[in-house]
Amino acid sequence: MVFKSRIKWIALLVLILSTVSLLIHLSITKYSTPNLVQYNVVPAIGLDFSSSSLPGTQTVVVNRNKKLWGLLNELDSLQPYANPRTNYPVPNEKNNGYIYAKIFGGFEKIRSSICDLVTISRLLNATLVIPEIQDTLRSKGISDKFKSFSYLYDEEQFVASLKSDVIIVKTLPEHLKAARRRNEFPTFKPKSAASPNFYITEILPKLKKSRVVGLVIADGGCLQSILPPSMSEFQRLRCRVAFHALQFRPEIQKLGRHMVERLRAWGQPFLAYHPGLVRDTLAYHGCAELFQDVHTELIQYRRAQLIKRGVVKEELNIDSRLRRGNGSCPLMPEEVGLLLRAMGYPTKTIIYVAGSETFGGQRVLIPLRAMFSNVVDRTSLCSKQELNDLAGPESPLSIDPFRPPPAKSEKQLREEWNKAGPRPRPLPPPPVRPIYQHEKEGWYGWITETDTEPDPSPKDLRLKAHRLLWDALDYIVSVEADSFFPGFHNDGSGWPDFSSLVMGQRLYEGASLRTYRPDRKILAEFFNVTRDNLYYPKHNWTVAVREHLNKSLVEHGLIRQSLMSKPISFLSHPLPECSCRISPAEVSNQLTSKDGRFLYGGEDECPKWMQRGKVGYPSWSTGAGVKSDSSDLDYQDDAIEQQESDESGSKSSLTQQTIEQDEEWDAND
Repeated sequence: MVFKSRIKWIALLVLILSTVSLLIHLSITKYSTPNLVQYNVVPAIGLDFSSSSLPGTQTVVVNRNKKLWGLLNELDSLQPYANPRTNYPVPNEKNNGYIYAKIFGGFEKIRSSICDLVTISRLLNATLVIPEIQDTLRSKGISDKFKSFSYLYDEEQFVASLKSDVIIVKTLPEHLKAARRRNEFPTFKPKSAASPNFYITEILPKLKKSRVVGLVIADGGCLQSILPPSMSEFQRLRCRVAFHALQFRPEIQKLGRHMVERLRAWGQPFLAYHPGLVRDTLAYHGCAELFQDVHTELIQYRRAQLIKRGVVKEELNIDSRLRRGNGSCPLMPEEVGLLLRAMGYPTKTIIYVAGSETFGGQRVLIPLRAMFSNVVDRTSLCSKQELNDLAGPESPLSIDPFRPPPAKSEKQLREEWNKAGPRPRPLPPPPVRPIYQHEKEGWYGWITETDTEPDPSPKDLRLKAHRLLWDALDYIVSVEADSFFPGFHNDGSGWPDFSSLVMGQRLYEGASLRTYRPDRKILAEFFNVTRDNLYYPKHNWTVAVREHLNKSLVEHGLIRQSLMSKPISFLSHPLPECSCRISPAEVSNQLTSKDGRFLYGGEDECPKWMQRGKVGYPSWSTGAGVKSDSSDLDYQDDAIEQQESDESGSKSSLTQQTIEQDEEWDAND
């Protein structure tokens, strides 16, 4: 009996202790819940971004994690400096003649081609006629408010900024226009990597003889990327064109600034991401098998076109798995999301998706949106009216000529039945499924009916011109972002791409800003190792990924980009020609290539006037007004506090700031 009574008392004691423990845990949970914010979404992200300014809104103050958003101190001494270094005479109006040009291609090809055209005009001592952008001609359906060049760029700024470099006119003189219409002037179609010697020996004699030559540029440039050291001034001219003279027209700049302000109004940094999933890129590198069904056929059709034109020298059918393994294919959005998670970016990170074309549509972005709840794009930040106003007043398009086939009469059906052959006959087939209008619209509707891609419709031509505007907006946001991650960037093959141009301008304007330069071949090996456990990788895998991406931000990434990207596109890596160092003695790791070219550390010392007034970064980049936390928060989300504020925390344009300071310093000198 005594033994049984002891068991009862022990059981009662255990019950009491369990109850007390439960109450304690409930109380701890109650009071600690406000601090568990890692799965909370920024409350204002889902609200309306359409207003141009957001005064009086609630600003989210974030503990900025320096390991994710901080500036790169070892690149802080690099400063933008594209001014001439040697005797640089002003161009003479009595020169060798005029150069006019037609530019084909998308946003990145246009931008690279214009920079090359200005450089060639200086090389040949010629007057440049503002080039014609073929995708923005009025015949392509754009608004009558714009001419070709002015649809995208500011003509007045372009001419005024380069008056000391090249004479630029808007049109040919009247007495030469008629001769051009009669095709009396020689026209050339130079390759994208044509040498300076080609222009001096082949084109200059024709220019002196006829006084006018035309250039047709279709491959994203017309001058080789790396020029001899003796032509470093021409490289700096390219930088002045790309980073100072080529300003978007005021309406584009205004809306782009508003988009950045709306992103910064919530008080936390944002990351820009360009998927690089463009049909031409996928076809060129043979990445058709990354997609399925009709998308694979579309890529293969475009690849066949490139082979026919001689752009691609390989076979039509390529193993896309091998291409992905050697880093030729873009990273898929799902893979980028996993990389950002491995880096420690919280789920509430604002990710701006750039790019007017994402092949595969929104479907391929679903995994990224599942991992990060605040994925936005231009449609999230701008109203439809704002985007329509940017394109200007456009004439209405003709009604779509597509009509469903006429229904057959009962008499026609009987005649077909009687001619169907001897009996017994099978039952007639079920009625044909109706063809809906949306199945005939879009650039992929033809693939199910014919083997030949039809000519672009008026609607297709207009949408192609609109993509230039959307790319311009995305370019502004990507350059101003706190961090930039490319899904695909030039790695030594192909032609200039959007991400490479963004990376080059970010390197020029603010070298210490966080710009990832991943090696896709190494990342492909990482993903192959953990392919079966993508969402639950081992800790050593996460550490290896983090180490690789952190190295790509600094010297290691810059050296690789100089080796891989610069030979194709100088604007992707405008070092060392277009920069200087505040303290060149601090650079102990100077590297040169076999041809004597500096890969890293060969920049000139900045002038004394620049060192006295060192170009600073705006307050947001140094953490002013933002709480800074240097603790290890790689796997934690940033704490959020709500407070009333009228400040938007927007980032001023580094380009404009540099121009204004250059003008002020030049005036003082």
